[in-house]
Amino acid sequence: MRRTTRIGILALALALPVSIGACSTDNGGGSSSSTIKVGFITKFPVDFYDIMVDAVKKYDSEHADVEVVFGQGKSGTDDEGEIAIIENMIAQGVKAIAITPTSPNVQGALDKAVAAGIKVVLVDNDIPGWSGKSSVVATDNLAGGKLAGKWLAEHLPAGSTLGVLQGRLGNPSLDDRVKGMKETLGDKARIVAEPATDCDETKGLNAAQDVLTANPNVSAIYGACGPPILGALQAIKAAGKKPGDIIVVGFDASAGEIAAIMAGDQSASVAQFPSKMGSLGIETAVAVARGQTVPANVDTGTEVVTKDNASKFS
Repeated sequence: MRRTTRIGILALALALPVSIGACSTDNGGGSSSSTIKVGFITKFPVDFYDIMVDAVKKYDSEHADVEVVFGQGKSGTDDEGEIAIIENMIAQGVKAIAITPTSPNVQGALDKAVAAGIKVVLVDNDIPGWSGKSSVVATDNLAGGKLAGKWLAEHLPAGSTLGVLQGRLGNPSLDDRVKGMKETLGDKARIVAEPATDCDETKGLNAAQDVLTANPNVSAIYGACGPPILGALQAIKAAGKKPGDIIVVGFDASAGEIAAIMAGDQSASVAQFPSKMGSLGIETAVAVARGQTVPANVDTGTEVVTKDNASKFS
């Protein structure tokens, strides 16, 4: 009988059925038909990760031979929380961990997991240069950033100014979203500020207020993640700006962003597909735990969302 294990903010972890291939080898002395325990760790409780978790729940409900231990940190910078969850999962004897790492700072704990024979699949964020990972299941963030930059270049008049709300500095995935945007934006706009927000809505609000105070006529704001953009929309409204006065482009296409796009308050966002990350992430973790060969990288896709197509994301 399968049981549910709780760690931190826990729930059953399940995901959509996807095809990595049939499991054919055993792990830790068990057969391919025996129950296998895997961990699924997400950064913090927001819509994006809730969708991911829901997909993992669906996977587990359809796979009686899998037990998923689920853990979640408290914020996008909660390295200590994730490290504690990783160490707890090691103690519980999971055979694989799928994790959305808060930063490369969790690598040491993941090294301990690998040393204990646990396979690690990174979801949503990579840890570049780390050889311990079995696979990365994520958005191609550089490509997504390029989509945003291309869209901005096509919609901004020459001589525009742009404020950039970065995520957490040093996070490779978030940094790529800004790098890619700059590559395709070219000289279409001058960047006037690039404050970090740690992907936090309140920090995004404060950062946007600073940008607007120093640059009251800024043409556009781009955010490397969804929550700061929602904060920026509040700052824009508080500054007495009307919808459309400032072009606002985000990254994540969260439920709040989609609502803002449909209302005309936000111009666009780069959509990720957290449901696919969850389903592909957990299935990849199960597969590698059972000895299968899995792809080194799985791109879960990106798409620009505007008012024209927002309804299909709502």
